[in-house]
Amino acid sequence: MPSRNPFNASTPDRTNFDADVPLSPQVSFIPTPRGTTNEGSSQVARSWRRIVRRAGRLGELAENNVGLLLVASSQFFFSLMNVGVKTLSSLDLPVPAMELILVRMAITWICCVAYMFFMRVPDPILGPKGVRYFLVQRGVFGFLGIYGLYYSLQYLSLSDATVLQFLSPMFTAIAGAIFLREVFSWREAAAGIASLFGVILIARPAFLFRSGPGTHDDSIPAGVDSMMLRAVGDSTTANNESALSAQRLTAVGVALLGAVGAAGAYTTIRHIGKRAHALHNLVAYSALCVIVTIIAMIVMRTPFVVPTRWDWVLLLLFIGIAGFTGQVLLTLGLQREAAGRGAIAVYGQIVFATIFERLFFHTSPSPLSIVGTCIIISSALYVAVWHRHLTLRYHSTFLIPCPQLTKKVNHETKTRPESSDDPSVEEGLLDEHHHDEEEATAGASIPLTDNPGSKSPAH
Repeated sequence: MPSRNPFNASTPDRTNFDADVPLSPQVSFIPTPRGTTNEGSSQVARSWRRIVRRAGRLGELAENNVGLLLVASSQFFFSLMNVGVKTLSSLDLPVPAMELILVRMAITWICCVAYMFFMRVPDPILGPKGVRYFLVQRGVFGFLGIYGLYYSLQYLSLSDATVLQFLSPMFTAIAGAIFLREVFSWREAAAGIASLFGVILIARPAFLFRSGPGTHDDSIPAGVDSMMLRAVGDSTTANNESALSAQRLTAVGVALLGAVGAAGAYTTIRHIGKRAHALHNLVAYSALCVIVTIIAMIVMRTPFVVPTRWDWVLLLLFIGIAGFTGQVLLTLGLQREAAGRGAIAVYGQIVFATIFERLFFHTSPSPLSIVGTCIIISSALYVAVWHRHLTLRYHSTFLIPCPQLTKKVNHETKTRPESSDDPSVEEGLLDEHHHDEEEATAGASIPLTDNPGSKSPAH
């Protein structure tokens, strides 16, 4: 290697310079460098990174709202089920509503039990011992929800029953905050009220839109369980005209009872949580509905129509499978989401139903229905976007364990030794440090001798 010669610094031999000494030329124009060959690839890379960042934000948003998305997906399948019910009811010999309920719940029960036997889920019939009481409670509340809607439709208009049915999400939010002590902020309450207002615009109940052209008494309103609506047959309008005020008030009370029953079912599912398999909830609900439906068909002498066409059989299977899928997604979503937020996604059913009415039955929604649909979608998106911010702020304020905060604290704890006020801990650390210094000084080949005057290192 060449040797490095020292640099000899010298001082100038004069301090004054002549005025005619030429200065360095000034550059008046700096040319712009030409683009390199990697300019196009760098733009592609920047665009790709931007897409990845946006996808990451969407993935984080979806991860924080898994339960909400599952409940919304369940409403999609419930709306598909209603399309099948409406198509089946338009045949020459329509299938009675009680038979449709029986078929749907029977298929649900068979699928649940078969899956749990195949996957060897413990206690497929009765459920785990610790939550059997709550499983029965879930079935009772679910049946109350069905019965409340069925009874109210005998004396109320379809639009009035729609609004009363969709009071259940608000009841669910209140029950979750009271009995389960779940977070329910004023923003979520405002979103729920706005969604209910959107339902009113779509259903247009008679007590608010008496002279309006669009009360849905002649057809099935979007979002209402079609099986329950077909149970009253063609006498709904006649019953509405001849019903006494006392009967109407009774019907309103029973409809409110049905909304409370649906809210109780949602809250019970949330309370059970993951202590029971999601299908255990469906087994209890479907079994109770099958038993009560059979008794009702015997008492009311409802005929059982045997399918004679292949499209009947396909529609019956489609109704059962769609209802089963919707119930599974609903249960999974309520197990993972707060009862109040999860119930808000139930309003999505009326949005899907409005879209399917247009696609399958070519029914054009009114301007008020479009406005109501936009309000419901906006409210659901608002709740989903604000969920993470509200949860972190609430838990940091009230010092309640939060998964996001716990994850961050655990990470910091792993990288930082935990402080303690116990002097023995500090003394043990000092002894261990002193022991390491002695090992480094003595060397690996020289054994350490026991020093009776020194303390043993604390491990």
